[in-house]
Amino acid sequence: MSKRIAYLSAAALSALALTATAMAPANAEDKKMMKSEMSGEKTVMVGGAPMYPSKNIVENAVNSKDHSTLVAAVKAAGLVKTLEGKGPFTVFAPTNAAFGKLPAGTVDTLVKPESKATLTKILTYHVVPGKLAAADLTDGKKLTTVEGATLTVKRSGDQVMLVDAKGGSSTVTIPNVNQSNGVIHVVDTVLMPS
Repeated sequence: MSKRIAYLSAAALSALALTATAMAPANAEDKKMMKSEMSGEKTVMVGGAPMYPSKNIVENAVNSKDHSTLVAAVKAAGLVKTLEGKGPFTVFAPTNAAFGKLPAGTVDTLVKPESKATLTKILTYHVVPGKLAAADLTDGKKLTTVEGATLTVKRSGDQVMLVDAKGGSSTVTIPNVNQSNGVIHVVDTVLMPS
């Protein structure tokens, strides 16, 4: 009888240990996530990950599975430090699917060291100085980008579109993703400067 109690006790302790392990955060990122959730931060889900207003643009973007191409491009262009900076910045962030709309081989060519100037020009064309919420993006408004050229806002009800220098357009699919150093608006097409 005492062996049976010992086995049951051991089994119960093992179950408790497994439960505690399963409920405990798996890593430091999970601990941060729990702390942020407990602090009441209002997050927006992008690419399957919560975007925290207390984190900067790069810290959030690296967690979005829909923005891995953009993150790789930002690294290749040497813009990580800039987008981690104080800002504020308004970033129109193309998804992987947006980059997939470019002609075959374009992304592979752009991330090569010899294409850094062109890549930087395209990426900075997606960044506007200051923090502009979707409500600030009024129909016909001209936005001067960090690259120096302009984007034109087109609105239809709640839908916000951006028209680039070549006449192409991109639709904001997820607006107002607040960051510690600005705001991200997710877009469905890569914008092209002249």
